[in-house]
Amino acid sequence: MRVRAEGNAMEMVNNNLLRALQSDDAARLLAACTMIDLASGQMLFDPGDVIEQCYFPCDAAIASFQVVTADGEAIETALIGREGALGGIVSHGRLPAFARAVVVQGGRFAKVPLVTLDGLKRDRPAVDRLFARYADCFIAQTFQSVACNALHSVEQRAARWLCGTFDRTPGTVIRITHEQLAALLGVGRGYISRGLQTFRQRGLIDLHRGSIRITDEDGLRHLSCDCDALVRQHFDRVLKGVYPED
Repeated sequence: MRVRAEGNAMEMVNNNLLRALQSDDAARLLAACTMIDLASGQMLFDPGDVIEQCYFPCDAAIASFQVVTADGEAIETALIGREGALGGIVSHGRLPAFARAVVVQGGRFAKVPLVTLDGLKRDRPAVDRLFARYADCFIAQTFQSVACNALHSVEQRAARWLCGTFDRTPGTVIRITHEQLAALLGVGRGYISRGLQTFRQRGLIDLHRGSIRITDEDGLRHLSCDCDALVRQHFDRVLKGVYPED
């Protein structure tokens, strides 16, 4: 699928949720798309912001929803890659955001005005059903994240995060610092550093400044909790083929 704006050809839109649309619906939605490059750490919207755009991560781009605490800490509740979208998915119309949405792995995003997406949902029942199914998967992912944070160790959660990010990227290198990963998981940097050193000693990862390279995917998955596998199973039942393959 190609996006064109004012006669200028844009690059291929590699987002699995958009690719699940029927061709005529995709053409109508993509005609309103703007392709943008966003850097890691860039904010899409903050709590209280009125959401006017829907963002679709493409290729290896990843963003996350983060709940901001009273003291300014931001705890991740959901990781979104090319299987999904951010902004106005669960709700209909322009509403204030509850959580922060921020780019975790920089890359290309397709940006669509929410009024265009909502209009297409009203006009095309198949589109409305597709996004309703994705909303169900997104809520399931958020529910599982709450359970994971309550039940599993920092080591299991760190392994789950690395595996979930690995699924959404084409390579084995994840660009993130110890401080950033600790903040996303809501734990102290020391806990994360000790856990990552344990992974390194077991031959699961290599550590470099500002990045982590996975060297033993199977071993890391074995150490992880089963939360991502449960989310993947739900995606496959509700929206088969949308969740990224390993």
